[in-house]
Amino acid sequence: MTFCLRRREFIAGLGGAAAWPLAAGAQQPKMPVIGYLSGGNSGSYAPPGFHQGLSQAGYAEGRNVAIEYHWAGLQFNQLPALAEDLVRRQVSVIVAAGFPATLAAKATTTTIPIVFSVGVDPVRTGLIDRLNRPGGNLTGVTILAQELEGKRLEMLHEAVPAVTSIVALFDPAAPAGGAPVNAINHQLAARALGLQPHILFERDIDLIAARLTELRAGALVFGAGAFTNSLRTQLIALAQSHALPTIGPSRAWAVNGSLMSYGADGREVPRIAGFYAGRVLKGERPADLPVQQATKVELIINLKTARALGITVPLTLRGRADEVIE
Repeated sequence: MTFCLRRREFIAGLGGAAAWPLAAGAQQPKMPVIGYLSGGNSGSYAPPGFHQGLSQAGYAEGRNVAIEYHWAGLQFNQLPALAEDLVRRQVSVIVAAGFPATLAAKATTTTIPIVFSVGVDPVRTGLIDRLNRPGGNLTGVTILAQELEGKRLEMLHEAVPAVTSIVALFDPAAPAGGAPVNAINHQLAARALGLQPHILFERDIDLIAARLTELRAGALVFGAGAFTNSLRTQLIALAQSHALPTIGPSRAWAVNGSLMSYGADGREVPRIAGFYAGRVLKGERPADLPVQQATKVELIINLKTARALGITVPLTLRGRADEVIE
């Protein structure tokens, strides 16, 4: 604020002719602003893939577009207020990362375009009318993470077939359409494999540790979501302290020490969201942009973790891996 006042005083002190170039500069078109809304923990920037997508659409943060970041810090009840603040700021488009953020944005505005990235069926959950022509002011990309929950359990069971007590961890604060549905899919897959499903809805690390001991967990599946992603390091460390083989929903889990990960390419989803945000800034209507489905999934195996746990990963499973971390 101090800088702006001094600048105006300086301009006023100049002659009209001298001030003209500055005045003309002030009349240049206003830089568009993207509102980035997430239920996750505070961060400085969107995922790298998002900026890549923006670049493909011809935009770069700080050059021809500004980004206003709003993070809920896993307090999903704060998302409506954060969305309302973005609307008050009259952002050009809202990029909603995750189902809770998308619900909040959708409930807040029917006029500002919304580009979402979610792990649920956007039609079944009422976000849009149709995938090919969404209608309204929303479009984006879906990971269809719910369909992958059962596959994660299958892969972990294949890696450690002798283990029968496999626990799945989900966020208890996730809204309907997210973790509860994922948990159901996990239960169905467990029973199909002849396993007794153990579902854990918990956020407190100490309580999670106690429940793992109580259930005599032999392996752990991490459900997708803002909660698990935000506490990834702590959760992997907890599993390692219990000598538990684990599988996570994205590559970052295996890179950080999980035995395996299986899920959508974590770089592709934000890239699509960034590209769509750029297309909206250029004037395309969300109603006319088909929702993209991230169909590329990748299996990552961390052999360093396998050796530490004394696990020999079957060659058949290693042969299907997209990446093996030695």
